[in-house]
Amino acid sequence: MNRLSSIRQQFTPSRINIYFSILCFFSPPVLGSVVSFVFNGGGLWSVLLIALKRRRFNVDRAMMPLTIAIYAYCASNVLASLVNHVIVKDARHLIPLITFLFFPISYSTWSITQKATLVRIIVLASMAACFGALLLAVYQQYRLGIRAEGGAGNAIVFAEVLCLAVVTCVAAALSGIERYRTALICAALGGTVAIIYSGTRIVWLALLIAGIAVLLINQQRLRGRNAVRVLLLLAAIAVTIAFLGFQTIAGRVAFLHSDWDALAAHGDHTTALGSRVALWDIGLKAFREMPVFGHGVGATHVLIKQGFQDQFGMDEGFSHFHNGFLTALVQAGILGAVTLAAIFVVAARNAARVLRDSADPIERFGATMIVAVVITYLTAGMTGILIGHDILDSVFMVFLVSGTYLACGRQAALVEARTVSPANSQAVPSVEGLAPRPAAR
Repeated sequence: MNRLSSIRQQFTPSRINIYFSILCFFSPPVLGSVVSFVFNGGGLWSVLLIALKRRRFNVDRAMMPLTIAIYAYCASNVLASLVNHVIVKDARHLIPLITFLFFPISYSTWSITQKATLVRIIVLASMAACFGALLLAVYQQYRLGIRAEGGAGNAIVFAEVLCLAVVTCVAAALSGIERYRTALICAALGGTVAIIYSGTRIVWLALLIAGIAVLLINQQRLRGRNAVRVLLLLAAIAVTIAFLGFQTIAGRVAFLHSDWDALAAHGDHTTALGSRVALWDIGLKAFREMPVFGHGVGATHVLIKQGFQDQFGMDEGFSHFHNGFLTALVQAGILGAVTLAAIFVVAARNAARVLRDSADPIERFGATMIVAVVITYLTAGMTGILIGHDILDSVFMVFLVSGTYLACGRQAALVEARTVSPANSQAVPSVEGLAPRPAAR
């Protein structure tokens, strides 16, 4: 009986949320699509719990406008397929939208976790993800001789989700919510090196912009000795990156220069840059044909393949237009692009309000998470995928759900907790030991 009781204690709602959170923040760069199975599986489980009235639907002032924007984007894609009379044909392309529909459901279940506990889970899991990603990147770079793609199976996706883990570690180190600053900085440095090895130039820019944003958010703590330490640390990081990543950086810059010359001088669209320019040209033409409702989510591949053949005499196929908003314009028209933009605008507004009005370190950390995901996705989405990839979609929701809850949400009461008698209340394990410890000053 004691053993059975111990097993039950490991699978209480609070404990399950802890394991769930660890996987959501550790797995994206290291285990790839595992995060999709975990997040979507958690969403389905949450639906069942709410249907059985074992969880309450947690409605917060900040999450409702975000939910409306997300659902409006999903509706615009469905509407595009209906208008084009291809709803049955597009059905399999619309299924991934379920990930976005889980936002308020997952929020309701995730918010039963104490904020302090969730923050520490996010920080430690992100730190572990950076170290794990570095090991995979070094192996792939030097042993396999390929661009680092971690467990994501795609260098761009790997770099993008790892960028969020790196920024999370930097934010935790600068904000003072976690005392293991040295370990966090080492993890951020390791993750940055892995991003360099991925060769994903646009994420290099995203990491730079997000890093500057985190420094600005925490500028009040960067004074006196702290400012000197940060400057010395940044100098050490720059030297380390230059030493370890110079060859990769120089090679990728040289490729970009070569692609530009080939495009400008000879109109060569067979290079990475040339194919992107061709995709943007094809996408803009397709948007002008159906500007309001778009062509539907299932038409992208056909439009791109036909466009390459008709306009450039090439046999190429892509699943998106290498620009997130252009892809939205083609698939769901102006309605799709506007509703997609609304998601980022509402999220950024929530973060800005917290950073302006709140001095609470946990709330500010949650707002920083939102800022990081907005900057990273918008920047990377200029020349790649914004949303529409299972890993990117799941990570986007993970950061929006947890960031919004930490920044401006309220903890939801456990329905089970009300039915536990005082005599049995001690059977519920405490998770206070996971609360973040203040940094030494």
